[in-house]
Amino acid sequence: MLWQSPIAPGISWYQADAGARPDFAALDGSRTVDVAIVGGGFTGLQAAYALAKAGVSVALIEAHHLGDGASGRNGGQFGTGQRWWPEEMEAKLGFTRSKALFDLAESAKKHVMDFAAEHGIDMDYLPGQMNVAHKPGYERDYQANAEIAAARYNYPHSTFMDRKETAERLGSTRYYCGVRDTGTGHIQPMKLLIGLANAARAAGAAIFENTPATAIRSGGGKVEIDTATGTITAGKALIATNAYIGGLEPVTAAHVMPIRSFIGATVPLDDFPNVIPGKEAVADSRFVVRYFRKTKDNRLLFGGREAYTADHPTDISAHIHRQVTEIYPALKDIAFTHAWGGSVGITLPRQPFAREVMPNVVSIGGYSGHGVMLSNYCGRLYAEAVLGRSPDLELLKELNVRAFPGGASLRAPLLFLALSWYALKDRL
Repeated sequence: MLWQSPIAPGISWYQADAGARPDFAALDGSRTVDVAIVGGGFTGLQAAYALAKAGVSVALIEAHHLGDGASGRNGGQFGTGQRWWPEEMEAKLGFTRSKALFDLAESAKKHVMDFAAEHGIDMDYLPGQMNVAHKPGYERDYQANAEIAAARYNYPHSTFMDRKETAERLGSTRYYCGVRDTGTGHIQPMKLLIGLANAARAAGAAIFENTPATAIRSGGGKVEIDTATGTITAGKALIATNAYIGGLEPVTAAHVMPIRSFIGATVPLDDFPNVIPGKEAVADSRFVVRYFRKTKDNRLLFGGREAYTADHPTDISAHIHRQVTEIYPALKDIAFTHAWGGSVGITLPRQPFAREVMPNVVSIGGYSGHGVMLSNYCGRLYAEAVLGRSPDLELLKELNVRAFPGGASLRAPLLFLALSWYALKDRL
């Protein structure tokens, strides 16, 4: 079998596996609602569902097709906590805020599981995740991480793995140690998104695809969102575009930067039972993280190339193949059936961005690789804030998420230089 010839370049395995997505018409004419939402990923759809279920009139517009953004093309890993380890957050924010943010992420994990169960969504959940060290000398930090999670954060599910156990559980000797987390897992995100979209429609949310927003204005107690086919007028609005903000709203664009991330899917590894035999998800210690996992049908899904420009290479599988064979030399001839990319929204401190960017307009995004849980939950938290039921979104609004330096013209080049430097450090 030849790995060099993916049969579906650019088409995600998630899309092929999940089957047909629901279709929604484009907006045709202006309308007035209580809440307008821009962006049809996890954040926007969860907000639309919760608001519509509570009797609030909602209109959601998506520039393309639901699932075309990060929500339908990501690594599928839940993780635990925020992007920072809890002890890192504690050193910066103090224990009280660090614990509150950790607990918020645990609530996010529970929310996704409960939502899928309530709506009968089979999202191919598989338990377990391993965070592994790609360089020697991390053993003390990784062991402390598991101990601190149990002792200070009431999280007993993480255990330290020495090099021998890491090799056995990965089926590779490439990594030096790790932490195994049995309190989390990974999913097929497109299946969750399809179920969520159907639930939002059934709850009464008005959803429009192929309807990009062209401008947002706020004043006089109302928000107006222009599109090519009509204007939506609302009392409140949520911007849930994450990495796909473009030039729509400058505050979000200054704080949430898109980077390209790429994933390849192999044929089922039935002849390689030692590759992640427990089917846990894996993420390594590189700043430019490599993340990979086994699917229910035994494929290896491997994400390992970030690009800090808008490029979309035609040889995604070649880049991914080189990284796979560094870890699993026995897979040097394995075939890839799908290879795809998408934009991930990151912030300067790699913490979520949640802010009122103009009167009655809240923007949420920048999940920085931890979005499967957090994006779903943030959509719910936005709805609860609108309904006056919960102030928990304020925990994220209070984070000191600074804008990227350089202004509109220099922001992307400076990011490219900085992240390329980190990528070089990963290799040293």
